[in-house]
This record gives sequence, C-alpha cells and structure tokens, in this order.
Amino acid sequence: MKRALIITYYWPPSAGPGVQRWLKFVKYLRDYDWEPVVFTPDNPEVPAKDENLLKEIPKNLKVLKIPASEPYKFYRKLTGSKEGATVGFTSTETGGKIPFTDIAARWIRGNFFIPDARKGFVKPAVEYLLGYLGTNHVDVIITTGPPHSMHLIGMELKKRTGISWLADFRDPWTGIDFYDDLLLTRWADKKHQYMEWEVLSSADVVLTVGKKIGEELKKKGAKQTEVITNGYDPKDFKNYVHTKKTDAFTILHSGSLIPSRNPHSFWEALNVCCREEEDFMKDLRVLLIGKNDSGVKDTVTRYAYAECIRFIDYVSHDKIIQKMSDANILLLLINKTRNAEGFLTGKLFEYLAAKRPILSIGPLDGDAALLIEKTKAGITCDFSDTEAIKAYLLAMYREWKKNGMTQVKSVGIEEYSRKELTAKLAEILNQFSP
Repeated sequence: MKRALIITYYWPPSAGPGVQRWLKFVKYLRDYDWEPVVFTPDNPEVPAKDENLLKEIPKNLKVLKIPASEPYKFYRKLTGSKEGATVGFTSTETGGKIPFTDIAARWIRGNFFIPDARKGFVKPAVEYLLGYLGTNHVDVIITTGPPHSMHLIGMELKKRTGISWLADFRDPWTGIDFYDDLLLTRWADKKHQYMEWEVLSSADVVLTVGKKIGEELKKKGAKQTEVITNGYDPKDFKNYVHTKKTDAFTILHSGSLIPSRNPHSFWEALNVCCREEEDFMKDLRVLLIGKNDSGVKDTVTRYAYAECIRFIDYVSHDKIIQKMSDANILLLLINKTRNAEGFLTGKLFEYLAAKRPILSIGPLDGDAALLIEKTKAGITCDFSDTEAIKAYLLAMYREWKKNGMTQVKSVGIEEYSRKELTAKLAEILNQFSP
C-alpha cells in the first residue's frame, strides 16, 4: 500500500472546521490503497476540543507527535485573556472598539510571526521528520493550512528529500479576509507575499477547496492546482430523520459570527416579519452556535425579538449535526470582504446533507451561491436585500405553519460525500506513485 505523510496542525481531539477535512480524508484513504501517516503537534493551542472526534480515527493509524512552543502565553498576558483564548484579529471583542492591547497583539502577530504564530514549530518538525523519513518510506508529503507554517515544513522536506509534495490551502494566505487587519509593515507584507509565492511555486500540486481560490493561487505562482471541496460524511447523518416536525420555527447558524458576517439585513428582515406576520415572533427561535462577536449581540438586542435568540457556545460535532437536522432554516453567512465570491465554508456541505432549506446571504455570483443553485438546496440573497430575505423567511414560516416542518428536494449532493471526495484525492496522489 502506498504511504502519505500528512502534516496538519489540527487533529482530534482538537475541534472545529480545520479538523474535519483531513480527518475524513484519513478515514477513507485506505479504501483507495493509500496508508496515511499523520504528523501533528502534541500540545496544540486550539479554541475547543471534541473528544468524540477521536472515534473517527482509523484503527492502527500511525500518528507522530512532538511538542510545539507557541507565543500565546505572552498574548494572554498582554491582553488579559483567559486560558484557551487565541489571537483575536478576526473579531472585535467590544463591538467595534478594539482595545489597545488587541491592536498591539495584532501588530506583533502580523509583523513578527510570519507567516503565523506557529512558525516556531517549523524547525523542530523538519528535524524530527527528516529522522523519521530516513528509516520510513513515504510516497508523498501533504501539508494543510492554515496555519501556513505547515507548508514551510513541507517545502523544506521536499528540498531535503526530493519527495513529492502536495500543499492543501483550506483558506487563502495573503488573500484571506483578515489579512488587512494584521497591520503589516511594508517589509512584513513583502515577506508574506514572497513566502506565499515560494510555497506555491515549490509544491508539486496545490490543492484547495473552491474554484475561485484555485484561480487566485494559480495566478500567484502555483504550477498545478486542483480543487476538492469540503464535504459531508453520510455516516454522520445516518441516524437522523429528515421529516421531523418541530415545536418552534427554528433558524440555525453554525460557526463563528464575526463583524464581517454580522447580517444586518437578516436582523431587519426578521423584524419586518415580526410586524407583518401574526404569531411569527411567538413561534421564532434562532440558534447561533459558536463564537459570537459582542457586536453581533449588541445588534440583536435592539430588536423586540431579542428574547428569541439563543447564543450557544461550542457544541460537539455529533450534536451540531442533530441540531442542523432539526432546524427549519439553515443560515449561511458569507463574509462581506474582498474575497467573498470564493468563500465556500465546510459547513455548507453538512447543511446540504441535513436536507433543510438553506438561506445564504452573500454575493449572488459566489461559489457558495452557485453550489446552492446547482443542488436546489435553498436560496442566496444579496448582503443588502432585506426584501428577498423577508420573502424567503415568510415562505418557509408559512410552510412550517402548515406542515410542522420544512424540507428541500436537493439534487446531486452525493458527489460531495467524504468518501467520493477521497476518491478524487487518491487520483491526484496516484500521480506521484502509479
């Protein structure tokens, strides 16, 4: 069986979207004659853990670990943050007024920790893996980022060993939505740009999650780009009933709600629905599951329906699947940033599998909008189109009133199953070991 060394920062029991993509690839790679070997830090700094994800790891999988030294203790001391807090440059913790300590932390992170705060892990990881590769054969090295420091490990290993290397970009590097928030000096920006080009031009294949991101990476120097989207695992949904009636009209959003995703038009559309439709507010329940910026909470409290909103911290993956399947509308919010058209989050594919109507708010020509249209899984409304959002909410509400539930007859979602996507990955890997 051919062997692939997978270098990833996020691995169970770490939780969150950064784990799911390669956890699922590893789960199914053996079905396509590839034996995965995973390398990951022994003590990663992660915002949440989910012990249930350990059950997903294949039996007898070789997982290599070494400790990582990271600067987050300094960050927490600087900002007064609690244990487990990470550098918060993607969110304004005070609803728009950023404390000086956070500004300082952003500047330090952007200008001293290039490409990211895990840069200190690169040298010891390379030294350890050179030793491992000296006595253990692998056919290909795979790195996945963010954090993009993982790609620096792969690039150095390729230089030193000549082993083929695939770099997986789950998110862009200099094109990521918060890049401008890093407060970079001209020197630091040039260094980011150069390192990104060096990684892209050195990798044998650059893999990513969406067409538009792939096009961007190609322009920036990638020799060969391939797109494999995120997906869903049918086994995660096998015990859930898609025709279940609910006792409240439930709208669910899963994931972080940061300022660039704060859906002002959605909040206003809910307000109009409450005024125009009798019993709407009485029946309404909105579940916001994940880290929610305080500015979002401030926005919601302005409305009379604020008591219908539930802010819920991290929920384990199996439980969030259940909540998705029980919802009447699944809310997808695209970041209102310069790369909005290429935003194709992993949760969209689990939304598809939950078979509940999707209400997406974002660019009408974006990758997410095109996928929702292709699968007939819901609707996409422009960021500012309050009227269209209101119309869809009322249509779904009236369906729920009539039937006690809402459904969509989506089509073609099977191609996004994790096993099918792993088959595509294996085809790419076979280029390196026929």
